[in-house]
Amino acid sequence: MSVFLDFRSDTRTAPDAAMRAAMAAAEVGDDAYGDDPCVRELEEEGARLLGTGAALFLPSSTMANLVAVLAATPGPGTRLLMGAQSHIALFEAEGMRRFAGADPVALPERDDGAPDPDALAAALREGGGRPGIVALENTCMMHTGNALDPAEVDRLAGLGRERGAHIHLDGARLANAAVALGVPLEKLAAPADSVTFCLAKGLGAPVGSLLCADAEFVARARELRLLLGGTMHQSGVLAAAALEGLARVSRLAEDHALAAQLAEGLAGVPGAEVGDPPCPTNIVTVRLPGRDPDELRERLAERGVLVLPLPTGSVRFVVHREHRAEAVPLVVRALAEAALQ
Repeated sequence: MSVFLDFRSDTRTAPDAAMRAAMAAAEVGDDAYGDDPCVRELEEEGARLLGTGAALFLPSSTMANLVAVLAATPGPGTRLLMGAQSHIALFEAEGMRRFAGADPVALPERDDGAPDPDALAAALREGGGRPGIVALENTCMMHTGNALDPAEVDRLAGLGRERGAHIHLDGARLANAAVALGVPLEKLAAPADSVTFCLAKGLGAPVGSLLCADAEFVARARELRLLLGGTMHQSGVLAAAALEGLARVSRLAEDHALAAQLAEGLAGVPGAEVGDPPCPTNIVTVRLPGRDPDELRERLAERGVLVLPLPTGSVRFVVHREHRAEAVPLVVRALAEAALQ
């Protein structure tokens, strides 16, 4: 069967007609010299939405996280504290070690995806008085996309700040968290000193993330972006699409509603264990006991459904604007058939 439903990631979205029109009409300059008007507008709008003094446009969230750690690192061996199942811990720690000279420390997490406060406090005490970096994540991808309670993020950030730590928030899907919690982006960004905000996931832009912080921090980050080769030239064509995405934050509620329908349908498959986070967003995870997630991925792919296997033993469905309600019964049937195979 040919593939007709791709749920591997919300990065799978392609720019739609409105984004392509904005890209075609974009007035551009050269962002290496700071004179691309669309990039400047994007950075100003991102900083406004997140309540920071400034923002920097980068090619990816991985680079944005790395630049944030580099800009916040006082010297080699700086301890980088984060949840053991966070994206940085699982997929970016080696880059942080190799390129930023950081010492990644993975901490146990609670069921909602937040680092355990007692473990974080203990790790901060063990730093010997050296300021470190605390990296938080919202939403928590490996915890079925749970949107963290703002009060809990405040609490964790406060623990780090008491020890002089820099607080970085990997907010790749922070827009999803804001919509799910019904709070402004600014409120979710406020506890952090720097925030990564992805434009290429649910917001649908083809490329890019913003690193948001105060003006001094962003100035350092801009120099580091140049050193890493992340400076782009006529990148206003990309910024124009991202500006379209920023204007559509509220429509993420449609993705969340469809993800809830999908979760309900998949939960009806005998034997299926569907993730049930405290504050769900656009991610659904499913486990079939006794079935390896790679095997389940293959069985679903044979039925035209693409998913991502996770280290937790589940497979991941990520809902985005290109999915429709008509897909839900097709996916449910594919899982039911895969469960019987």
